[in-house]
Amino acid sequence: MSFRIPGKILEEHDLKVRSIFGNRLGLVQFGDTSRPIILDLVPQAHVGDYVRVQVGFATEVVPEAEALREYATLRGNGHLQDIEQDLEAEEALPETVRRQKR
Repeated sequence: MSFRIPGKILEEHDLKVRSIFGNRLGLVQFGDTSRPIILDLVPQAHVGDYVRVQVGFATEVVPEAEALREYATLRGNGHLQDIEQDLEAEEALPETVRRQKR
């Protein structure tokens, strides 16, 4: 999963078991859809912050004003709905197919 649009962190959790992917997980909202995202690369990001995501990892914090401008533009040209539909379609795929797409 890779998005240039920002997502808002709704929840953050420290995993008890350290994994190869990291130990800080967040629930990040993209429009009306949310996804679990690894937050280890942005230690300064917390609930309420907006982040950009690359392959399931938050890679940078985005100022709220910038994020809201981007959402307004995406809503205005209909692209936000397309992104939400893509996320829902990806969620419906079996895990083996999702791995192959990456």
